[in-house]
Amino acid sequence: MIRAGVIGATGYAGAELVRILSGHPDAELTILTSRQYAGVRFDSIYPSMSGMVDLVCEEFSPNDVCDRTDVVFTALPHKLPMEIIPELVKRGKRVIDLSADFRFSDVSAYEAFYQPHTAKDMIEKAVYGLCEVYSDKIRPAAVIGNPGCYPTSLLLPLIPLLKSNLADPDTIIADSKSGVSGAGRSPSLATHFCEVHESFKAYKVAEHRHTPEMEEVLSREAEKPVNITFVPHLVPIIRGMLTTTYASLTRKVSPEDIRDCIASFYEGRPFIRLCPDNRMPDTLNVRGTNYCDIGFRIEERNNRLILISAIDNLVKGASGQAVQNMNIMFGTDETAGLAGVPFPL
Repeated sequence: MIRAGVIGATGYAGAELVRILSGHPDAELTILTSRQYAGVRFDSIYPSMSGMVDLVCEEFSPNDVCDRTDVVFTALPHKLPMEIIPELVKRGKRVIDLSADFRFSDVSAYEAFYQPHTAKDMIEKAVYGLCEVYSDKIRPAAVIGNPGCYPTSLLLPLIPLLKSNLADPDTIIADSKSGVSGAGRSPSLATHFCEVHESFKAYKVAEHRHTPEMEEVLSREAEKPVNITFVPHLVPIIRGMLTTTYASLTRKVSPEDIRDCIASFYEGRPFIRLCPDNRMPDTLNVRGTNYCDIGFRIEERNNRLILISAIDNLVKGASGQAVQNMNIMFGTDETAGLAGVPFPL
């Protein structure tokens, strides 16, 4: 059994980790930490987990965490993980970080959009945990920077087409729509029910801090600098993310060429589902799952590719991908703990 601990277990991403790991056939939850709820049973914070998880949340202690885990998930706000992860790694723990602290290989890009980094030497050791693309690097890694939800939804459909030189990297425009859970559990006016119900709005237009994360990965895969236009939107649903990406095609191609490119790149990858031609991705169809559904159209009159993807922002966009990373790291079945049947409604 893999002994797993969740640091920051009571936020939405942390709670989703607990939900997934509690049903994992090869993992055992051994410690949950929470600053706000130390001393409180997890199932009293999330009653849906009654009878499933009887652990009591604890204050974070490096000694306790290291003594009782093989892998540690840090589901904490940015800046906090960089303060604790070096000590965990030094003591032989493997760490999967759900913040942005270890997603960048270029520390200056991180610092431009977040804050000064205090564990710069650890960045060189960290691996970007986009499972379907970097599994070979993930397997031996000590630290995984778990991708953001918006980057996951954009990168997965786009990378195969960039690597095959079918999509022009100089023409990428994307917009994404996210459920409100992406803002986290801490209450704020912007995510108050009265503010988001019957509302649909763009936010952080041309300045969202996931943009440099996406550009760094796209530049690496395209083997040239890539700048994109990205606009996120907030929609009044709890979970789910739909991303539409537009790019000019480098030459005239058929729908079969696009389908074959994506299908061959992800052959054997169980969580990538290519939608049939008569259906587009829908957040309803991935709710609660680790799937990324991908669809596309070619706008022939403009020789433009339109890519559409749907994920659950809390699962494939956060905690599900984190568990998938753990499965790859420890050599277990990649689908372990993640193969639940999707809800039909």
